[in-house]
Amino acid sequence: MDQFIQRILDLAIAIQQIPAPTFQEARRAEFVRARFAEAALQGVEIDATGNVYACFSSECQSPSDKSQPLIVSAHLDTVFSQEVDLSVRRDQESILAPGIGDNSLGVAGLFGLVWALRERRLYLPGDLWLVANVCEEGLGNLLGMQAIVSRFEPGYEQSDRQSGPSSTKTGIQPLRAGTGTTPLAYIIIEGMALGQVYQRGLGVHRYRLKVQTAGGHSWIDYGQPSAIHELTALSNRLTTLKLPRQPRTTLNVGTISGGSSINTIAAEAMLELDMRSENGATLEELARHVEQIVGSAQKPGVLVELETIGQRPVGELSAEHWLVKLAQNCLHEVGVVSRLNIGSTDANLPLSLGLPAITVGLTTGGRAHTVHEFINIAPLEKGVEQLVNLVSRAWNQPIT
Repeated sequence: MDQFIQRILDLAIAIQQIPAPTFQEARRAEFVRARFAEAALQGVEIDATGNVYACFSSECQSPSDKSQPLIVSAHLDTVFSQEVDLSVRRDQESILAPGIGDNSLGVAGLFGLVWALRERRLYLPGDLWLVANVCEEGLGNLLGMQAIVSRFEPGYEQSDRQSGPSSTKTGIQPLRAGTGTTPLAYIIIEGMALGQVYQRGLGVHRYRLKVQTAGGHSWIDYGQPSAIHELTALSNRLTTLKLPRQPRTTLNVGTISGGSSINTIAAEAMLELDMRSENGATLEELARHVEQIVGSAQKPGVLVELETIGQRPVGELSAEHWLVKLAQNCLHEVGVVSRLNIGSTDANLPLSLGLPAITVGLTTGGRAHTVHEFINIAPLEKGVEQLVNLVSRAWNQPIT
């Protein structure tokens, strides 16, 4: 195996070995900060949100000669708790470990990019900002990407910043006119999905639904409302809603909990609901239906509460945009067939604001978000090559 690729894989495993559940990325962030500093990058820091920044500065002598900066990011967090066994199994073809592809390899790819640029002495006309960001997964609600855009876009303000997973604020505000130099583009790295170019952001709306009753004894108080009975009846109404196939729209009850014992009429029960759609208006209409159904479930002795716990905005970059075309060309040049795709990634936020952004992968793999997650080693060389070409050529494209 090429020593360069081995170096990236070794770093990916070192990153993977540090637990980083959403909202608990601090240890991993500090590890990355220290590695950025060791790499003699400029502007190395961790912001108040927990994102780690570093600048691979252009070779322009004067700031006035520099072109727009380019942002390349990869998220630090994983879907796994602190208690998950992070053991690694490795052979000549693959590496199996929780979070190795999503997104330890993506973060290691930031360093692979720097190593390749230096080794090849590639000239960049503008600053390349590398960011290892927090809160991409689960209820993180793209908090890390919000902070990135807030930092680099002169017309964007991140307000109502979330402090934890129970927040109902999205922090997403309309882009307003401002002063300064906006970034050339946002390139988001995921460890897997090599060949995919995500230039469409999948809309997401998430609710927490809670039912409360007086509860009681299962025999003595039989007939009194049960929070679990009410919640399951409500869940059935929600999951039997007719959803459109076009635009593709989904609804999923992801978690459900409640009750205190088998012989108790439950006083409280809760579920979390995830809804997604390719179309923003369709997603909003579905949300209204859910709110109407929940509202109709209110009755004497039964309190039903609905809380928004996450939103990811819809956005799209034209298939004809120079960034999309460049990403496809860079894949074709290394012998990888490209496919335009839609997904829920950090790119959702800049895309929703009309900013050029895509998400690309570094290798192939599978079983993401499970303890059996794995990446394939052989395709990584092509994945890194397409990333280096994508970044180094970005400033040469016509701005549309």
